[in-house]
Amino acid sequence: MSPPGHPAGAEPVDIAGVGIHPFGRFEDRTITDLGVYAVRQALDDAALGRSDLQATFCGTAYGGVASGHKVLGRLAMTGMPIVDVEAGCASGAAALMLGAGSVRSGQYDSVLVLGIEKMPKGIIRSSFFDGWQETAGLSATPAYFALRAQRLMADSGITDHDLASVVVKNRRNGTANPDAMFRSEVTAEAVLSSRMVCPPLHLLMLCSPNEGAAAVVLRRRDSTAGAIRLRAATLVSHLPGSVLSESTPMSGLCDDSIPAPTARAARFAYEEAGVGPADLDVVECQDTDAARELMSCEELGLCAAGEGAGLVRDGITAMGGRIPVNPSGGLLSKGEPLGASALGQVVELVRQLRGDAGGRQVVGARVGLAHTIGRGANASVVIVGR
Repeated sequence: MSPPGHPAGAEPVDIAGVGIHPFGRFEDRTITDLGVYAVRQALDDAALGRSDLQATFCGTAYGGVASGHKVLGRLAMTGMPIVDVEAGCASGAAALMLGAGSVRSGQYDSVLVLGIEKMPKGIIRSSFFDGWQETAGLSATPAYFALRAQRLMADSGITDHDLASVVVKNRRNGTANPDAMFRSEVTAEAVLSSRMVCPPLHLLMLCSPNEGAAAVVLRRRDSTAGAIRLRAATLVSHLPGSVLSESTPMSGLCDDSIPAPTARAARFAYEEAGVGPADLDVVECQDTDAARELMSCEELGLCAAGEGAGLVRDGITAMGGRIPVNPSGGLLSKGEPLGASALGQVVELVRQLRGDAGGRQVVGARVGLAHTIGRGANASVVIVGR
């Protein structure tokens, strides 16, 4: 079973403008403040006025009721449809998919897609799980992340040092990203000597929940030179049956023949965009923990199943490698405000394709992929191109 493709006569969609509030901790700013900052940036970048937009789609997991309305109300931009969307870490990508569909169908000419979040401090909590599951340690973080990492190590020959190398790479990339929470390099020794949270994951192998916002303006395709096209925006949920699924981390029946949500989302996105893994120049993918990045690379088809270790050992995903992954520093450098996470990746890809990424620029980037997967499981893959 596959989701429907673009209908005949569907309108191509451009990314007209992007904006981002840095990710981190901002005790003096509300979630609405963060969103207003990102939206103003995106409108300025798109050279559009507040009256030029016809709808808004806002992704947030912890923002509460009418989060998008609060941001748009502050900007005197109400009156249009304002839809709040929740899909865990993929909330922003879900909002992007809805916004793109509304433009592609011809319903609107220009829409705003917004992601905002202020995460509680500490390990990510989720109302997806019953209280007894959290009490028993059966919730997603960190127990599930650790089980997933253990299995990846068994299947792909990945070592503790490989996991540390992912952190070293991403933290090095993050030093060139002014929007990242952590902008200092770390050594593999520092990673492996940091506190063990849940074997094999040390503290520095886990991303930090935090705060931030990102915004994207979409419009119907025009003839503007150098415009960035949104070539695919897919979102799928999990298929039942895997004991290590994102939805039920330690229950259910194990069936390894069931494809992972990320693999399915990637397949649909590649088909929609008319590209394959070999066509990608830059990737921003989920690295809630160091093992998740390597698993994501395998599921996205950047390497064959079981060959993720070679990506980091051979420098393939490093800056200057064949396919740089997370030049922004990833979540390990930026931290993760759930609703803004996926759109933050899209902002990075647009900057890369425009040649505006500064010290983290991937030379000659023309096609980029963003990937998130959140509670549910909701896996998203977004592909952009010039």
